[in-house]
Amino acid sequence: MTSAPAAAVADLAHVIQLAVAPVFLLTGVSGFLNVLANRLGRVVDRARWLEANFTDSDHPHHARQVEELRGLDRRIMLANWAILLCTSSAAMICLVVAGLFIAGLANLGFARTMAIGFVMAMGLLIAGLGFFLAEVRISLRSIRIREDLLEWKSQGRWRL
Repeated sequence: MTSAPAAAVADLAHVIQLAVAPVFLLTGVSGFLNVLANRLGRVVDRARWLEANFTDSDHPHHARQVEELRGLDRRIMLANWAILLCTSSAAMICLVVAGLFIAGLANLGFARTMAIGFVMAMGLLIAGLGFFLAEVRISLRSIRIREDLLEWKSQGRWRL
């Protein structure tokens, strides 16, 4: 027969196991936030470089620079939203972990509340992933291969 303190320790260990399970999700979200922050930094660096090397309105490259800056501005906005939503998701996951731990220790019936919190965290993460996907699509649309390289390839001089 187990003593009361030993049973309490076992119960506490079980509560910790249940409450910490969503922490693995936090690891994934934090890695994703790192990717988003790096992408945002690269976009901001490119925008700053373009602004520093901006041409006059009569320059032949001016229209392309304006178009690229608009695309970069949109990408910055989308990346910011993705970061905001994913950070909110991580904060919600932290609240769920804390709530599960407290509910387990105090024998409170927060199951429905914790389930709603987890669903909200997943919704925020899904929305953040959606903004990330939109940012990636814009970045792919902005990639242009110079026409002279495409012509060179069509003549059989370019081998992959």
